[in-house]
Amino acid sequence: MTAAFSKPGPRDSLTDVAGLLVGHHHELDDDATMGSGSATGATVVRALGGATAAVDVRGGGPGTRETDLLDPSHSVQHVNAILLTAGSAYGLAAADGVMRWLEEHGQGIPMGSPDHVVPIVPAAVIFDLPVGDWTARPTAEFGYLASAAAATEFATGSVGAGVGARAGVLKGGVGTASTVIEGGPADGVTVAALMVANPVGAVFDPRTGSLWGTGTLGPAAFGMRKPDVNEVWTALALEPKGTALNTTIGVVATDATLSSASCKRIAVAGHDGLARAIRPAHSPLDGDTIFAVSTGTRAVTAESSVPAAFSTELPVLAAVTEAAAIVVERAIVRALLDATSVAGIPTYRQIFPSAFAASRA
Repeated sequence: MTAAFSKPGPRDSLTDVAGLLVGHHHELDDDATMGSGSATGATVVRALGGATAAVDVRGGGPGTRETDLLDPSHSVQHVNAILLTAGSAYGLAAADGVMRWLEEHGQGIPMGSPDHVVPIVPAAVIFDLPVGDWTARPTAEFGYLASAAAATEFATGSVGAGVGARAGVLKGGVGTASTVIEGGPADGVTVAALMVANPVGAVFDPRTGSLWGTGTLGPAAFGMRKPDVNEVWTALALEPKGTALNTTIGVVATDATLSSASCKRIAVAGHDGLARAIRPAHSPLDGDTIFAVSTGTRAVTAESSVPAAFSTELPVLAAVTEAAAIVVERAIVRALLDATSVAGIPTYRQIFPSAFAASRA
């Protein structure tokens, strides 16, 4: 890992990128099972004043809204919020609530009259309907309440859109991470990610039990070590996930002032981190989708030495994309480590307790 990306932001969170807030709303019954009770939710990323955005969809079974709008060649270049939600395609209804909250607060594209705006709210879903009752899924009210709850401090793990998430045979959830670039043309730029981990693929190495996502920094960077071999056998004996659709979704963000086309490259790079932490990634059974946003709250100096054939954003963009893959990888690890068991789905900490024990003498 490049030394320039070794310093997390003050919260190690998406909201280290100035101008972004995160809110959750979920319904979780203590006695939820696979097939009964409520275990569903939504997570909203609000961009104060709007943010330049793009998206990259890599999974074979995506559930999305307003992703075509984010093509860099299209007219609208800013979003007001991004919705990450549970409930498969049903959960897209939560975007209506996000739009209602934003409209009530005057946030959106102005359309003539002072109180006439159209909020831009792209969305992506995970498939988690077998966790809890099939008919318990986010509604517009979930999106409204998650928008209202958005703040710089927010919970991770089995919350919001991650309440019913499963990561292969283990409990998934919501995770976040950030880094501040040190040195070079992007010095001082913050890059961060928020991920909802719900993949069909494995999140740990079946030979060692170590999380795939710790590969770049090493398990010690997360306060972990190689698990006991008996715990690996226990994990391999767990019942497979067995659902037809899955999906890991998220947002990568930077405070650097970048174009929509550059945001597209950041979203692409974010998928590199996803593929490091989940194997296989981008399968026909997943709808893996990553949004990228630039809040533009930190100006960067254009490089005059860049050849005329290239964008002047290129030196900064190269550093941001490298960092994007790393923060996505770390955010997925945090989702797994912060998760709590729901509907009997075991967590990584429950199955591999020795990974967190003091090292043997």
